[in-house]
Amino acid sequence: MCGEGACPRWVAKRPQGFATASQPNGGKPPHHTSPFPHLIFIRLFLIGSIAMNISTVKAHMDIPQPVRKSRLTNPGWFLVSPSVALLLLWMIVPLGMTVYFSMIRYNLLYPGENQFVGLENFSYFLSDSGFLPGATNTLLLVGSVLLISVVFGVLISALLEASEFLGRGIVRVMLISPFFIMPTVGALIWKNLIFHPVSGILAYIWKLFGAQPVDWLAHYPLLSIIIIVSWQWLPFAILILMTAMQSLDQEQKEAARLDGAGPIAIFWHLTLPHLARPIAVVVMIETIFLLSVFAEIFTTTNGGPGYASTNLAYLIYNQALVQFDVGMASAGGLIAVLIANVAAIVLVRMIGKNLTDKA
Repeated sequence: MCGEGACPRWVAKRPQGFATASQPNGGKPPHHTSPFPHLIFIRLFLIGSIAMNISTVKAHMDIPQPVRKSRLTNPGWFLVSPSVALLLLWMIVPLGMTVYFSMIRYNLLYPGENQFVGLENFSYFLSDSGFLPGATNTLLLVGSVLLISVVFGVLISALLEASEFLGRGIVRVMLISPFFIMPTVGALIWKNLIFHPVSGILAYIWKLFGAQPVDWLAHYPLLSIIIIVSWQWLPFAILILMTAMQSLDQEQKEAARLDGAGPIAIFWHLTLPHLARPIAVVVMIETIFLLSVFAEIFTTTNGGPGYASTNLAYLIYNQALVQFDVGMASAGGLIAVLIANVAAIVLVRMIGKNLTDKA
């Protein structure tokens, strides 16, 4: 009498997908001696799936598809077109005039000499002695202000969110208020009330400790500009980051505290990842505006001593309204626009990728 594992009748009745005695299961029979319950279940599953798919297709076929209209026949196009046309004129006309002036020799001291020179103005601007210091100072100014704004903005926002004290609302308003002060007014306050080597607050503190007061705008011009601009843009970072802190899930923080996490661990693993998107937005917006810083430099140092505090915006002003060379200033303006657009495209792509990955 043959065993169940070696019986040819049992093997013949099994479907093809079951294991045989030569397979690694040791020749043991399956749990169900008859394969028919499995086959019935599979057939019912396939029939049900096909029926559901057919009903879904019928439902989509029964729904009338909306008829697409041409954009030209859409009445909204006629309503928006005047504002779009005005916006295009507002941008294209000054840009076209700048391109035209950059191609001719246009100096206000010689009004009759306006001949076409091609790319000569661009060559002169790029080879000017102030271009490399201006570009370097622009990068240092933008990078330093971004670093100060992001680091201190995150720390101050986290401190305000974690601490409870009397008058916290007043402190928040005081921290944000410098952002609403005009750049010229803020620069004059720093120049005459803080950095002044005779009557400034820093000079009084230096004398209080028996030290010689420092003329900040003369000895450290770029550092002084960085401090003034950082004081103006740090409140913007605090405003964005402090608003983002309000949406942080408090249950996660409570769960982390129950698990034994300290304040530093909560800040590093919960707060900082939550602020990734707001930090990216702060970096993008501030970079675009910091590339065109002018009022602070004009009010305090006039780009000096030499080119020590000159950026690209002030260099273009110097070419146009000090040396009266409108052609070279127009070429410099186009170069600055190109640099700003490249920076904006890179930042938008980086931040867009960041937002997509975080979504």
